[in-house]
Amino acid sequence: MGYDQQIRGYFETLKATIDKIDRAEIERAMEALKRARDERRFIYAMGNGGSAATASHYAGDFNKGLSLGREKRFRVIALNDNAPTMLSLANDVDYASVFVEQLRNFLEPGDLVLAISGSGNSENVLRAARYARERGATVIGLTGFDGGKLRALSDVSLHVPIDNMQVVEDLHMVFDHLMMSILYRE
Repeated sequence: MGYDQQIRGYFETLKATIDKIDRAEIERAMEALKRARDERRFIYAMGNGGSAATASHYAGDFNKGLSLGREKRFRVIALNDNAPTMLSLANDVDYASVFVEQLRNFLEPGDLVLAISGSGNSENVLRAARYARERGATVIGLTGFDGGKLRALSDVSLHVPIDNMQVVEDLHMVFDHLMMSILYRE
């Protein structure tokens, strides 16, 4: 054994960080998500690495957990889930374009983009967020650290104020499950 101190420290860091999160922004995100659902808008989620897994998880939770058997359904697409499209864009264009080029095919004004970047500085996510804003879509940015460039580009900022990628990624998933649990009851 001997891990108790590190375990306790990690949990204490999580708890302290949760207390620093702007709850009003979570409410704003929920309202934007409900509006997208009610107006039958598409929601495009994206991220790299752990954030890609988070984007996929949001899509699964909202498309099934919050839509199955309901009249009003969410329409979430995780842009990082189509590996052949991403890899062909990365190979033939560049990796920084893998999300924005997909949005150019589908995004309509009024749609919603969940842009997930722990650092807030992933160029492929930033390009997609800029394009979304130009096209009249709403951008919900999920960030950590100081929020990077994405925080300023976001209409709604779900920011985790800590310089610890693991805690940032943990709390990005907490946002998903928190919003899901509240929206499920409505």
